[in-house]
Amino acid sequence: MPSPYRAIFATPGTLGFSAAGFLGRMPLSMMGIGIMTMISELTGRYALAGALTATLALSAAVLGPQISRLVDRYGQRRVLRPATLLAMLAVTGLLLCAKFEAPDWTLFAFTAVGGCVPSVGAMTRARWAALYEGRPRELHTAYSMESIIDEVCFIFGPIISIGLSTMWFPEAGPLLAAGFLLVGVWWLTAQRATEPVPHPAEHHTGGSALKSPGLQVLVAAFVATGAIFGAVDVVTVAYAEEAGSKAAASWVLAVYALGSCLAGAVFGLLHLKGDPSRRWVLGVCAMAVSMIPLQLAGSLPILAVALFVAGLAIAPTMVTTMTLVEAHVPRSKLTEGMSWTSTGLAVGVALGSSAAGWVVDAHGAAAAYAVPGISGVVAALVAFLGYRRLRRPVPMREGQRERNSGQAEERAEHVA
Repeated sequence: MPSPYRAIFATPGTLGFSAAGFLGRMPLSMMGIGIMTMISELTGRYALAGALTATLALSAAVLGPQISRLVDRYGQRRVLRPATLLAMLAVTGLLLCAKFEAPDWTLFAFTAVGGCVPSVGAMTRARWAALYEGRPRELHTAYSMESIIDEVCFIFGPIISIGLSTMWFPEAGPLLAAGFLLVGVWWLTAQRATEPVPHPAEHHTGGSALKSPGLQVLVAAFVATGAIFGAVDVVTVAYAEEAGSKAAASWVLAVYALGSCLAGAVFGLLHLKGDPSRRWVLGVCAMAVSMIPLQLAGSLPILAVALFVAGLAIAPTMVTTMTLVEAHVPRSKLTEGMSWTSTGLAVGVALGSSAAGWVVDAHGAAAAYAVPGISGVVAALVAFLGYRRLRRPVPMREGQRERNSGQAEERAEHVA
């Protein structure tokens, strides 16, 4: 492992919460596709499967920031464990109702409650931010590491979930995802020494983190970015099916994630200077431009190459986004702020998937690659229009510097 990555893991506890976070966020890439595969295997109703997947994404978009807001106020352990147990009950109900052919409304009810799955990625990033506050080089590497973990999950998660549900039994994919969530969250919350100190008093003032103009720009752009991801997934599966090799879609999409993973690894080695908001705008524009070759691909191998290149812009943009969230959101609302970006992505994925599915049915898979292309243009426009807001970070509140300097002592008292 390169030296910058060794350096961030030299701090006691970092390897433990990072490993727990890896397990806890595997459901992010497994649950939605697992539910879709399970329902299609059990009923053959792809419309129902897609509607349930969209319900899960939208429910997570609504509930996720609220859970993270409670975490900022009361701490990770006190909030994440009850939320995880509720999510486990909802997934169990969904699997039982699907297996025993219960009415459709029960499937939607349990899926909606299942959206209370915690944003484990936001929790681990908040721990890095607390440990390396005021040390931008270490934070840059830590956020890059987090993006690598995200992409590893998206490389292997869908393959595992689809494989288990098709080769073993239909409920296997969502069941394993739920198991990952339970183990990951319990392991993460057992590590009290690195848990960020809650901010109950500060969280009463100022309302939601989304009131930050800079965060509003990031979330709006991430809605369009999520539409890119959702549309690419749906259209690639349809494209592979039209090419006579539907199973190849998972490997082509894994190449997409692999490009992002490699870019994130290299990006973490760099010590960049200058305005992060400018780098973020360039990253969003690069993602938009990378959608153009997809509309020209004439075969699955060429499509895989085009997606690999497109993936190179993802992780660096995500890493820079976390840097900007930290700059534009008060420390007492950081976990909530990070969760709002995930919410934007989730809403975008649902919108992009739906739009892409409609275009595939109406005009075919090749034409449907226009959907992520248009989404990229929208993301670039939002980035350009919001650039000035991103250049004005939130001012540090009076007395916050003094509180931050004593954060280590506060964390020790919190653990005790």
